[in-house]
Amino acid sequence: MKIGPLQCDFKKRFYVMGILNVTPDSFSDGGAYHDPERAMDRVREMIAHGVDIIDIGGESTRPGAPGVSLEEELRRVQPVLKKIRQESNIPLSIDTRKAEVAQRALEAGTDMVNDVSAATFDPEMVSVVKKWGVPLVVMHSRGDPKTMASLADYGDVVLEVVRYLRQRVLDLTSQGVPSDKLILDPGLGFAKKPEHNWQILHRLELLCQLPQPILIGHSNKSFISNILGNKPHQLHDGNIAVAVLARMKGAGMIRVHEVASMVRVRRVMEAYEGGLRE
Repeated sequence: MKIGPLQCDFKKRFYVMGILNVTPDSFSDGGAYHDPERAMDRVREMIAHGVDIIDIGGESTRPGAPGVSLEEELRRVQPVLKKIRQESNIPLSIDTRKAEVAQRALEAGTDMVNDVSAATFDPEMVSVVKKWGVPLVVMHSRGDPKTMASLADYGDVVLEVVRYLRQRVLDLTSQGVPSDKLILDPGLGFAKKPEHNWQILHRLELLCQLPQPILIGHSNKSFISNILGNKPHQLHDGNIAVAVLARMKGAGMIRVHEVASMVRVRRVMEAYEGGLRE
């Protein structure tokens, strides 16, 4: 799969997606990069640390978060996208549920769309993705940020997530989206209780048997902090542990706030995997 200038081989390595929330209310870093200049400082830092792709979001999707208008989301993301493209060709992903935001971001040079609604929130999203021929991240969730916590009820969460993602692949490909342009995300923390997240990770190999690469977005989430605590070093240790577990189960991309350590983890994992192949 090609994401901008990046040619991805998910079997040979896992890719580090750095999070850039240009919002005042995201759960982990809300307000930290709301100002475009501070956002650019963070982008430069992530690039220096070896990030593969940067995911830019202008609407918080944390549990309970209110939605924002199209105009407000564009106001947040467009200046940052413009500044990044003036300096760098680093692969960029736009984290949005809105087709118009995705369209404007792609016009500004973004290379991928990350839609937490799996292209169900806005019926025009499929047309935008098809028009631009870019990869699309398809995530499992239920409801919306305001309602998803009340919808975390499953028989077998792993099988239900697998069935949902398989069906979304069928739906999207039937509408003309190439299957090799899709990345699947089980949606840790989205309409999931802590035990559901751990069950997904424990049986992640079932998801990784699907033809599409798997993205894991676990960074700083409460199912980790519930065990280790909310202090930065505690979350940091938990993030690394989950990333290693996810890669050993077959995940191809990790979405994280803290890039530098994850790139170092990737180097160790590549050495391990290279030794297994030799």
